[in-house]
Amino acid sequence: MSDHSESPEPGAPRLDTPDVPVIELVQPMPGFDDQRRFTLVKLDDDGMLCALTCLDSDLRFLVVSPTPFFPDYVPEIDDDMAQRLELMTAEDALVLLVLTAGESLASSTANLIAPIVVNRNTYRAAQVVLDHQDLPLAAPLVG
Repeated sequence: MSDHSESPEPGAPRLDTPDVPVIELVQPMPGFDDQRRFTLVKLDDDGMLCALTCLDSDLRFLVVSPTPFFPDYVPEIDDDMAQRLELMTAEDALVLLVLTAGESLASSTANLIAPIVVNRNTYRAAQVVLDHQDLPLAAPLVG
């Protein structure tokens, strides 16, 4: 009997820890050229707040799904980036917003202009800068 469960997707990148996929950035995040391998760690019981945690350093970003905070947020990703991420349908994309944590939820903001987009099947990802879209860099989470 094995201590490790089988990968949910054949060929999916993985850590040595069971059921923890490795997210590979197809291009580094601005300012973090050597950081390309991450994993997503839940920080609360309902999984709303997560940390995108680098596997090669102590770097981590607080991230959330936009749905609970910005239900009408639908970023438009250009065809070139969709191809690089191997996105076949919109449902393949997991969209995450990078947070700037304040002293409370009311003072925390989310970056709507540069979401992190992860292919749910291949775990290929990128921080996508949304050109020509009228979106804020620091949108309040509540208010």
